[in-house]
Amino acid sequence: MVFLINLARVVFAPLIEPIRATTGASNATLGLLATMVWVGSAVPRLPTGFLLTRISRAQAIFGSGVVLTAGTVFTLFAPTPRLLLVGALTMGLASGVYIVAANTLVSELFPRTPGRALGQHGVASQLAALAAPGLVGLALSLGSWRFVLQWMAVGAGATTVGFTLMARRTEFPDAGSEDRDVIAAISAQRRIVLTAVVALGLTTMIWNGLFNFYVTYIKTTGLSEATGRTLLQVAFGAGVPAFYVSGRLADRLPNIPYLLTILAAFTGCIIVIPTLSGFWPLAVATAVTGYVIHSIFPAVDTYLLGSLPDRHRASAYAAYGAGMMVLQAPGSVVVGVLLDNGVPFGTIFQLMAGTLLVVLTTLLVLHADGRLPSGAKA
Repeated sequence: MVFLINLARVVFAPLIEPIRATTGASNATLGLLATMVWVGSAVPRLPTGFLLTRISRAQAIFGSGVVLTAGTVFTLFAPTPRLLLVGALTMGLASGVYIVAANTLVSELFPRTPGRALGQHGVASQLAALAAPGLVGLALSLGSWRFVLQWMAVGAGATTVGFTLMARRTEFPDAGSEDRDVIAAISAQRRIVLTAVVALGLTTMIWNGLFNFYVTYIKTTGLSEATGRTLLQVAFGAGVPAFYVSGRLADRLPNIPYLLTILAAFTGCIIVIPTLSGFWPLAVATAVTGYVIHSIFPAVDTYLLGSLPDRHRASAYAAYGAGMMVLQAPGSVVVGVLLDNGVPFGTIFQLMAGTLLVVLTTLLVLHADGRLPSGAKA
């Protein structure tokens, strides 16, 4: 299920150029298309926290599968860019519900090694990102990029049924049985939630804008669109070992220093990429960037879910997810608007690097002053 959930969030990145070719949409519209998925993923996260005080994690996951199936079918038949925006939003809604419910459930199923379990879950998610450019390329070879959505709709329906059948035979932990007051949980855990929101929200806003227009950027370096899709696949492919390794490291290393190290490495990547040209230098930099940025996801999830008490876990995690996604979602549309207004990619990369340096410096100063929550691993 998480493979299809994440595929719905990332599939529009390699689809931007094919959709441009068939619809004539502008960069701003295409950026908004990618952004709508992430807006959709942001909107239901806090409501899902309230929902999980009333229904089980498994019931919420089932609901997300139903929404994903319906949203993918709608997008498949959407005839105009405007209706594509609605479909993308709906597909994103499913991911918001799923991630809050499923990540919480995974951490509760494996309370002693949450990082490892979340890392494995993340590997399955990242395989979707790895597969997305190839699936789009295959669909184009068969005649239409919409074939990808056909496969997704069938897969979403089938896995939702499969999950439901397995859930009926599974005894789930009752770790979240006392989590019944969302506002109290957010208030009690506001410092650690805010730290995670700032660290990941602004960082992934940069990543969101970068990867959705990475194929477009690669074309400006003199390489082909097909090469751009290949490099995008390299970035996503590097995330597979990143989730696996980073989840295990997050169980062992001090939480905040590990997070800051990842953030510093990603900032360096953003500074280096626009100085490179040619396939192999860009391929190496892309692989390193993909590994680094995907390392941060299990690190932050472990920091939160491994540190939050049972009585607050789902509610506080939902608040984090909502805040983080609100910051992350505009990344693509911001880049699209900048491009439509004639801002070159070189300047855009400078703005990205400057934003990351501000975030990194602020967190370093607060950590040195002892004002950041250390988490379960101090």
